[in-house]
Amino acid sequence: MLILVSVTGKRKKEKKMEGLPDAAVFATRLKNTLIQYHSIEDDKWRVAKKMKDVTIWRKPSEEFNGYLFKAQGVIDDIVNSVIDHIRPGPCRLDWDSLMTSMDILEHFEENCCVMRYTTAGQLWNIISPREFVDFSYTVGYEEGLLSCGVSLDWSEKRPEFIRGYNHPCGWFCVPLKDNPHQSLLTGYIQTDLRGMIPQSAVNTAMYMGQRPYLPVKSH
Repeated sequence: MLILVSVTGKRKKEKKMEGLPDAAVFATRLKNTLIQYHSIEDDKWRVAKKMKDVTIWRKPSEEFNGYLFKAQGVIDDIVNSVIDHIRPGPCRLDWDSLMTSMDILEHFEENCCVMRYTTAGQLWNIISPREFVDFSYTVGYEEGLLSCGVSLDWSEKRPEFIRGYNHPCGWFCVPLKDNPHQSLLTGYIQTDLRGMIPQSAVNTAMYMGQRPYLPVKSH
């Protein structure tokens, strides 16, 4: 049995997931939360970092005492291929050097699962390895796809890892109107790394972690 945390606003309500009907309801709420993020006006965001191939914005999160980050870039590949590198699966470990392991703990349907993954230490191990257990959902969005997730209250913990927590997050991927062989990738991340680490180190880790190791061009 899984205990889920509500993704609607700051108020957290525990929900038991006993089967696919609850998973479907939870997935819909998660999708709607990400669509809400995607509709936030441009003037609400502050540019946090601008690189050659990606721009990152941030705004205060409504979920926790941290930031909601937005990252965007153009990738020279079709939507399905890009999303295959983001959602749970073998392609994710191929490019994500920060992720050290990934296991699918439970499948609900082809595009909906519970995953557990670990990350390597960062910033000369100022940030030690973390473990996350996330509910993951991939669904069609406009002409492309949305792959989104949120952490679960999973009782089984491993002492060698600090358990991090991902508040509602996800990646929208749609084909460019003038070139369907390229994709516009827009991500929303709000991760509570937890543990005793400086906020400046958390921010640096968030900037670094949102640049996919993929052939990205600035947009």
